[in-house]
Amino acid sequence: MVAQRNVSAWRPQVPGVVEVFHAHFTEYAYPMHVHEAWTLLIVDDGAVRYDLDRHEHGTPHDTVSLLPPHVPHNGSPVTPDGFRKRVIYLDGSHLPDDLIGAAVDGPDLRDPVLRLRVGQLHAALARPGDELEAESRLTLVGERLRSHLRPGATGSAIRRDPVLARRLRELLDERVAQGLSLDEASGLVQAHPAHLVRTFSAAYGIAPHQYLNARRVDRARGLLLAGRGPADVAAVTGFHDQAHLTRHFKKLVGVTPGRYRDSGGRAGRT
Repeated sequence: MVAQRNVSAWRPQVPGVVEVFHAHFTEYAYPMHVHEAWTLLIVDDGAVRYDLDRHEHGTPHDTVSLLPPHVPHNGSPVTPDGFRKRVIYLDGSHLPDDLIGAAVDGPDLRDPVLRLRVGQLHAALARPGDELEAESRLTLVGERLRSHLRPGATGSAIRRDPVLARRLRELLDERVAQGLSLDEASGLVQAHPAHLVRTFSAAYGIAPHQYLNARRVDRARGLLLAGRGPADVAAVTGFHDQAHLTRHFKKLVGVTPGRYRDSGGRAGRT
């Protein structure tokens, strides 16, 4: 078998994320090394064997591995077919240093909900323009990781707060085109990001990023019916580009922006 080393790495504009790294390795083995950031790792194919603090660990398919900063570790494929992994390197804003000891003691977390959420986070991080979704998903991933590392911690229960939810909705309504980061919203309403996402979702049955995208699509519909082109509409309604508009428009309306405009608005109108 020919050794494969296929990698993709980028730094998204999402607070707390230092780097996203996707790789497919067959015969490559990492020597002992350290990172300044937390390493949040999922393996999609194969498995990785690694040593952390002189103890051997592994990453079966259903596991989320969290390797703490400053602690040496290595990594090698378990089988000749190698492994395919996705990694997010996080700074200390979601995982403080006082959790390092707990992560060293138990870095491999078998939690299907966490595994699903990390996968959803990777999907959002790969889409330019969906930073609010990525921020929202990251704050819930961080909350669940902290609950594993601090088993007695509370905070996962949803505390309904319609006033707080309404304040966030008003902020989103004011900044449909401009957009709003979760960190900025949390500072303006003085609420923890995870609590803010949960409260809004409980109050309206939709996540903040879904609400904002729906408002943008509604605004785009009116502009398209006025005869403006999709690229122009994308720019003035807050979408990253025409492709970003098309993805969300088709999801909510059922057709592309161009087809909607050319139909006179009859296609997909609900």
